[in-house]
Amino acid sequence: MSALLELQQVTVGYGEGTVLSHVSLDLPAGGALCLLGRNGVGKTTLMKTVIGLLRPRAGKVLLAGKDVTAAPPHQRARFGMGYVPQGRLMFPQLTVRENLLIGLEALNGGESALHEVYELFPVLNDMGGRLAGMLSGGQQQQLAIGRALVARPKLLLLDEPTEGIQPSIVIEIRSVLRRIRQETGVAMLLAEQFLDFAAGLADDYLVLDGGVVALESSAEQLDRTAVTELLAV
Repeated sequence: MSALLELQQVTVGYGEGTVLSHVSLDLPAGGALCLLGRNGVGKTTLMKTVIGLLRPRAGKVLLAGKDVTAAPPHQRARFGMGYVPQGRLMFPQLTVRENLLIGLEALNGGESALHEVYELFPVLNDMGGRLAGMLSGGQQQQLAIGRALVARPKLLLLDEPTEGIQPSIVIEIRSVLRRIRQETGVAMLLAEQFLDFAAGLADDYLVLDGGVVALESSAEQLDRTAVTELLAV
């Protein structure tokens, strides 16, 4: 059976520079893969390539065996990708509920999907009428994840979900991501620079360094010392 997501020898760059070189990965349906790496090694570039914001110079992106390399982001969303970008990217002048309704418009969700998100993140229900721009960083991150989930994606992409968030909310988000995996079966591709947050969330780990895959491992065989060395500044 084909992987849900597959990257085949993908090379991506900006202008004349190359950021990712011959990167391959595969993620099965319901699985979770964590991309680890320091700032600037290509994690966000890889996520933008998967969602379609960047086109690779070489290689292919496959979703459920279908070549989506040339498909625009909105089409990939309709195929079942949900994206939580770095920096969250809320609509600050819309309410919490209105931001979530934008996620509902994208795809397959309905009012029941909205209630499921409220169960995961009760604060979003409590603050439904508040402008998104007035939320704390942690609340905005919960809203960003909720907005992606209301469309009931097959694949959820999360680009550094802990960035700029207070420790207590980081713990809560980690707990919710575990629950999402257990209850929904959605596959996850998570980009992180902190192994402590990622540990226990993913089935497999891939470390980027200098735009290439420096280490690949299952969770069971992960060499934390080797990973820590690659993540060290």
